[in-house]
Amino acid sequence: MATIKYFIQSANNPAGIYVRIREGRKIDAKAKTPFAVNPKDWNKEKGTLKNLKDENLKLLNQQLVLLNSNLLGYFNNSTSNDVIDSNWLKRFFSTSTKEEKAPLDLVEYYFFYMNTKKDEISKDIVKKLIVNRKMIERFQEKLKKRFAISEVNLEFVSLFNSYCLKEGYSQNTISRSIKYIKTICYHAQLNGIETSYQLKSMKIKTVVIDKITLSKNELKSIAELILENDYLDNARDWLLISCETAQRVSDFLRFSKNMVVNRDGIDFIEFTQVKTLKLMVLPLNETVQNILKKRNGDFPRKISDQKFNKYIKEICFKAGITQITKGSKFDPSTKRKVKGEFPKYELVSSHIGRRSFATNYYGIIPTSLLIAATGHQTEREFLGYIGKSEGENAKQLAEYFKKISNS
Repeated sequence: MATIKYFIQSANNPAGIYVRIREGRKIDAKAKTPFAVNPKDWNKEKGTLKNLKDENLKLLNQQLVLLNSNLLGYFNNSTSNDVIDSNWLKRFFSTSTKEEKAPLDLVEYYFFYMNTKKDEISKDIVKKLIVNRKMIERFQEKLKKRFAISEVNLEFVSLFNSYCLKEGYSQNTISRSIKYIKTICYHAQLNGIETSYQLKSMKIKTVVIDKITLSKNELKSIAELILENDYLDNARDWLLISCETAQRVSDFLRFSKNMVVNRDGIDFIEFTQVKTLKLMVLPLNETVQNILKKRNGDFPRKISDQKFNKYIKEICFKAGITQITKGSKFDPSTKRKVKGEFPKYELVSSHIGRRSFATNYYGIIPTSLLIAATGHQTEREFLGYIGKSEGENAKQLAEYFKKISNS
């Protein structure tokens, strides 16, 4: 079996990345790839990048993984007449840069999809696609079978669902995974690849999850807390900002004063959402304005998602948000979420601000404006997000009619 390794030959920055493909004693070829790296970011012993927390290095790593898959496919399709040497490798690079052929294999198509859509999809979506692809790889290893795109049908869904349930994945996680798989297959269909006629029927039902939010009174308790530790005060301000701007953690934790613009005497924050690439313009309400005044016009100090998640649990505990509540929390031993009843502060996570905003202002601010702030695509999607039905929305409209008739 062929092995592929990367290496660099220079101490200069940038250093070109080379690739070497070997199989036994017969094949040993190397050539320069189109990629380069700062030598300080390269692990010479392992032939890999060092810091994958850096977004640019993450992207480079994804490109190297994609190259690895394409090169292995090119090698497996070579004939006995092909001489596998450096010239063969150079021909691979010259042909692959001109036009990449869409693969028929499901897992391999993920690389093709991410490469062809790299200018259209966000880094957040790329991460989720990589996680989804790895799920499929583990599924295939369990079954000892590789699936072609044409084999993704109802039988595939049934087998995949059974595997995921045994592995402890939630019903909603499995449903999202099937949606990603269908997206990949529909893209392949557009590229002329055969797909199953059952594709449209492939779905896994979702289940209603417990909606954990912070009420206005709980937020008031959090705001009035006297916190001696600066790191908790910093995280508390980020939590309040998230509950008043309705944004995902990938967006609000990067807010800065450079994003604030004043129009007609009103302060707005203007930014592009990481997940949707949608341009957002949101007014900064009194709570956020007071936090900025407290910090001389600056947003709180930047912290990681992980630290934010940890600190806000401690803050909510100090605020007395300890009532036993139904919900799900991450189990480090199984690396899965488990359902149960826990003290509420243990269920608080970085997503709570977005859902709290939508819930707290529902019925106070017109739903259309709330949807504009949260970025949901439809009203049905928004109502499902906060756990409301369309019937409840109709009841709310009836209440408005009563107010109008009595005025």
